[in-house]
Amino acid sequence: MKLVSIIDYGCGNIRSVFNAFNAIRENKNISVRVTNKEEEIKRANYLVLPGVGSFESCIKGLKNSNLLGTITQKVKDDCIPFLGICVGMQMLATHSYENGKFDGLNWIEGEVKKMQKTHERLKIPHMGWGNLELKKETAFIKKLKTKLEFEKVSAYFVHSYNFLTKNDKNKIMTTDYEQEITAMISENNIIGTQFHPEKSNFFGLIFLETFLELEKIL
Repeated sequence: MKLVSIIDYGCGNIRSVFNAFNAIRENKNISVRVTNKEEEIKRANYLVLPGVGSFESCIKGLKNSNLLGTITQKVKDDCIPFLGICVGMQMLATHSYENGKFDGLNWIEGEVKKMQKTHERLKIPHMGWGNLELKKETAFIKKLKTKLEFEKVSAYFVHSYNFLTKNDKNKIMTTDYEQEITAMISENNIIGTQFHPEKSNFFGLIFLETFLELEKIL
């Protein structure tokens, strides 16, 4: 049985992410753990990094957890599937400019900057459903498209900052909110979503299910 470790570093929307993976657990013969234990991260076949709150609090929480070295080894050296959600995706960037300038993990090059208020009626944070537009068809996306009609897909967002990728190859999906918003990024075994798959109903569960097939897809 394979292990999904959801990393608990004090800043994630842990319960809803756990519940979403638990809903598809039986079909995939997996065990799901919320953990801050190095041993459970070492044993993991999949790593999930949720993130809620400010970039600064999340990146500091992750670095202070004493788990980052083990996480990096599993993701960068062992190349196991990794999913960062919301601020968990933003932390993959080179820098964030939320309330200052802070270094990210630099696993996917880019910068996190505040969304532009293009007119007075535009509400920030961006909260609610957004249609997804495909920018690049990866092996993951090809598999995802076999399970649903992609033209009708929408996902749930709650955020005020946008991940601006340095390289277009890493920008997989976007949504429109009076500006282009990066909705999904990817680099080999690393996936990040600005949207919340755990709150995105049927599409979200299919997305997570496909993530659990990533090692077979790559």
